[in-house]
Formats: sequence, structure tokens, C-alpha cells
Amino acid sequence: MTRSPRRLAARLCVLPLSLVVLIAGCSKPADETGGTAGGDGGELSGTIQISGSSTVAPVTEVAIEEFGNEHGDVKLSMAVTGTSAGMQRFLLNEIDICNASRPIKDAEKEEAKEAGIEFTEFIVAFDGLAVVANPANDWCDSLTVEQLKTIWEPAAKETVMKWSDVNPGWPEVELYLCGPGTASGTFEYFTEEIVGEARSSRSDYLPSENDNTLVRGVANEKGGLGYFGYAYYAENKDKLKLIGVDSGDGPVEPSLETVMDGSYTPLARPLFIYVNNKSMERPEVAAFVKFYIDHAAEFSKARGYVPVSDDIAKANQELLSK
Repeated sequence: MTRSPRRLAARLCVLPLSLVVLIAGCSKPADETGGTAGGDGGELSGTIQISGSSTVAPVTEVAIEEFGNEHGDVKLSMAVTGTSAGMQRFLLNEIDICNASRPIKDAEKEEAKEAGIEFTEFIVAFDGLAVVANPANDWCDSLTVEQLKTIWEPAAKETVMKWSDVNPGWPEVELYLCGPGTASGTFEYFTEEIVGEARSSRSDYLPSENDNTLVRGVANEKGGLGYFGYAYYAENKDKLKLIGVDSGDGPVEPSLETVMDGSYTPLARPLFIYVNNKSMERPEVAAFVKFYIDHAAEFSKARGYVPVSDDIAKANQELLSK
């Protein structure tokens, strides 16, 4: 059975490598379920495989590190591949947990059903996508949603090549665009909210599933402009300039307050983990997921994200108890 608190969320919510593997502890021989819960102290062991979104990865990274401090015999590995690539592995039963910066698609639900995979969806944080420019940019402090569409829609590759093409009052500096690759849930979310159609984007930009690559791309070019999860801006404030987004009521920058009060629109969104219910039968996976959900608020704050509301936290706890 698929379980989800997302309907509730809809009411409340207005790494130097492209593939990063994080390890906590070392594993002991596993029993038939893939893990053990033995010893006088009820020590856990086994392996937990995680993959998916680079946006969710910083929160999960904290969970891995903190859980590893308490359960050093559990081996946790996380690959940063983008939501869609992570979901593909999840639907092939290759991983236990998928980090996702977008909800699971109907087609993916159908694949899961056909494969006999039952899962539980947890909302672990909220994020405001950061639109950023190079610090040398002294002409643009904010962009309207319409200007962002003008820059990123598919036809723009033929007509919008310089900042002056966006606003005649701005200099004739070439745009150097950086953004998530097509396997990213952030790419799908941004294009749907800004361009008006998911996956509809100009193709002449620097794409990467590694947000640190995007940070470097914008930071190294005077005309740089990009977008990614707020946590990566927060970690690189000295290299980037945050651009306000104006959806009609004046420019607003992403922050804990503006994401929480709904004023940063339309680029605020929930972040998820999807857990294979069969994996949850293994004690090490059940313990890690419970630990993650119990401490999700502090983990998300530690990486600059907005913690879930009390109601969503309660809904997550109810899912854990089922």
C-alpha cells in the first residue's frame, strides 16, 4: 500500500562530484533480511542504499552522519543522481530510499504497482529555489516571473543571448546560464512553474545534477545566472548574488520566513523521501527512517531548509506507526 501525507502538505504549503557516495560505519554479516539486530545492546548492522535528488541530499547527509554516530555498524551509501534517475533505481528495487525534489509521477506509481513495490512517502522539508547571479552583476537585483520565462523558454535560445535582451536598460553582457539537468526534479519543477510546462526549457545552458558544478558555473562568469536549491546558495553566499523573484507583488528573496509564510512564490516546494515498504521490514532501515523523520526539522534547519509544519510532522509520525 502506498502511503502519503502530501494531500495535507498541499493545503499547508503555498557535492563536488556528480555522483557522491557517503558511508557511515562498516557492515557485519547480514541475516536473511539484509541486516541484523543483535548483541546485548541491540546493535544494528547491514547496508542501506539511497539515491536521487541533489536538493534533498544535504538533509539526508546530516541524517546519515548523525545516525552513523549512534549505529556505526550500519553502512549507508547515498548517490546523488537527480530525482528521476533515483526513482528509476527505486522502481528497479536497487535502492531502499529515494530522495526526491518532486512528487512521484502517476506513471512511476504505475511502474511500482506493476513491479509489486509498495512505498511510503514522507515530506522531510520545504525549499525555496534560489535564483542566483554572479556577484559582479550590479544591474539586476530581481527578475519577474515573466522575465524568467523570457530567459528560459525554448525559443529564447534564438532571441535572448544577452542581459540587454531581457531589459534594454541592462548591459550587453552575454548570459551564461546554469541549471539542473533533465533528470532533476528541480528542473521539472522550475520549468513547470516558470515556463508553464514541465521539461520545457532552452537547451543551450550548462546542465548538471551536481549543484556545486552550477555554483562554480555562475561564480566564474560575469553574466552567470542559474537556479538550484536554497541550501547551495546558503553555503556559497560569498560566491553568488541572490536574485529576488517578483510574481506580481514585488520582489521576494527565498528565506526560512518567506518560504514558510508563502510569500516566496512560485518557487517554494516540499521535499520528499520515498521508502520501499519491504526494506522497512529490515531493522536497520526501519531504525534509520524513524531517526530521520524524528529529527527532520533539525536536519533541514541545519542545511538552510524550512522544516515541515507540526501537522505534516504528525502525519509523518502516523505513517511510521502503520
